[in-house]
Amino acid sequence: MRTRSAIFLALGVAAAVTLAVLFARSGGFAPPGSGAGAVGGPFQMVDQNGRRVDEGVLKGKWSAVFFGYTYCPDVCPQTLQALAAAEDQLGPKGRDFQVVFVTVDPKRDTPDQLKAYLSADSFPRGAIGLTGTAEQTAAIAKAYHVFYEASGEGDSYVVSHSTPTYLMDPKGRFNRVIPYNLPPDEVARQIAKAMRAG
Repeated sequence: MRTRSAIFLALGVAAAVTLAVLFARSGGFAPPGSGAGAVGGPFQMVDQNGRRVDEGVLKGKWSAVFFGYTYCPDVCPQTLQALAAAEDQLGPKGRDFQVVFVTVDPKRDTPDQLKAYLSADSFPRGAIGLTGTAEQTAAIAKAYHVFYEASGEGDSYVVSHSTPTYLMDPKGRFNRVIPYNLPPDEVARQIAKAMRAG
């Protein structure tokens, strides 16, 4: 377990370094027109209700986009629980915030599996789960600079993956990276700061 956590941490650091060039000059966020379009973009997926969705699902609210999978032993539930606590701390502003959980394990994470997983009381209310074909998953992961790789045999394989959360503005544009393992109050602070800045 310790080795697996170290791998996840290393992946998160690598992803953060890769993305740093997109927002370092802007003091931690990427305003419109700053080249932030390099993170995110068009996609075609299916939500936990079996409906086909695209990047329009990010429009209208601040979105925390996180890539993981339902069989993830630690990073994914910890991140979703932190996002749920942060959402609560946003108070009324939480109405303008949503969590989008994108699976990197489309083989096992069917819409029904995502729906059951995201219904946990400790996870964000109204979280949107996205799955798709292997090709669709690879495309959206590439758009967000997300690494993932399955290892192991049979149905008990694990998927190593990047750990940051990507905050997108109500127009679906990248705003900032929220690193893995931040305490919920700091996550809420960063989201509220982004909201204030517009």
